[in-house]
Amino acid sequence: MRVLITTDLFKPTINGVVTSILNLEQELKEQGHEVKILAVSQNVYSYREDNVYYVRSVPSHIYPEVRVPVSRAASFVEELIEWKPEVVHSQCEFFSYGFAKRIAKATNARLVHTYHTLYEQYTEYIPVGKRLGRAALGKWIKMRLKDTNLIIAPTKKVEQTLYQYGMAKEIRIVPTGICLEKFKNPVDDKTVEQLRERYEIKKEDKVLLSLGRLGYEKRIDELLYGMKEIVKMEENIKLLIVGGGPARESLEKLTDELQLREYVRFAGMVSPEEVQTYYRLGDVFVCASTSETQGLTYIEAAASGLPLICRKDACLYGVLEEGGNGFSYQDIYRFAKYVRMYATDEEWLEKAGNHSEKIAEKYNTNLFGKAVSGIYREEIIKGGVEEYESIALCEKSAGRI
Repeated sequence: MRVLITTDLFKPTINGVVTSILNLEQELKEQGHEVKILAVSQNVYSYREDNVYYVRSVPSHIYPEVRVPVSRAASFVEELIEWKPEVVHSQCEFFSYGFAKRIAKATNARLVHTYHTLYEQYTEYIPVGKRLGRAALGKWIKMRLKDTNLIIAPTKKVEQTLYQYGMAKEIRIVPTGICLEKFKNPVDDKTVEQLRERYEIKKEDKVLLSLGRLGYEKRIDELLYGMKEIVKMEENIKLLIVGGGPARESLEKLTDELQLREYVRFAGMVSPEEVQTYYRLGDVFVCASTSETQGLTYIEAAASGLPLICRKDACLYGVLEEGGNGFSYQDIYRFAKYVRMYATDEEWLEKAGNHSEKIAEKYNTNLFGKAVSGIYREEIIKGGVEEYESIALCEKSAGRI
């Protein structure tokens, strides 16, 4: 199959959407399919790198990392139309989606869309979003995706949200896969020890690991308030916050205000190659976000053998088994209670960590790639049937004239 993937976000940016695209691209290629990617660039230049076409853009000032294309990319679009993709798989609803529609229409390709982002979680931080409201947002999403043949939802949470918007399109749930081997591979003990020394984490300390983008919507401040409760009774626990983003400055300030410098460490952004090492630093993975749609960090943590203590959210379905490999909480006091009870219990940590590894097995990239390519095949067959029925209807109508 010839598959074109379109996206507003791509390398060098690394987030859940980009990771999902990279994993899908790799799996499709391994299956023998041809894959090309049309992405919004992170600078003012249009250029091509191997199978990736970057369209020049400028900052949007709507939200960090969101950029607006300033070119119709006519030469790129024409080249991709001539390539005649059988499936156009859009990964974002905004700027690159317009390219996806144009190319799919011109080539009669099937248009598949993965819905990655729950925008209502971000409206508090986006000026235009404050005026929209849930109802208007739902209407806009429904109208925007009206030409899509099929929508892929990475979780049940996303599927339910789309149906609440009144979406009538077929929706299929396909969990995003990760490269499990990357997180299962042993990490050199010396490297881990050096990192513990760098962040002044003592041998007897247990580490709560928060890993991901430091966006305001991630609610990392809640973890800090939780730590304030934890250290009242347990001093040998450290919170290691790994990642960069717009909320870092305010989080550092809050850490000082809560007098938690002794217990909280900020590692900053780390390279994708280093991520698995940082998971090895942790004893428990913690997360306060309710804005996740894929929950890739949950899966990565589980694959790394970490128990989870996370804010209750529908995205945890299937990844966190209550009491088995972790606990979900609904307030900082319950969060603090779970941490104090279990984060220092070696027997529980080992048992829950092993359970996490077993759960992670169902999220491997191979299963992800097979599920998506299977959807592509079904859509191509549907497209052929629809075209045949359309021709037959036209011929029948012509015979009546």
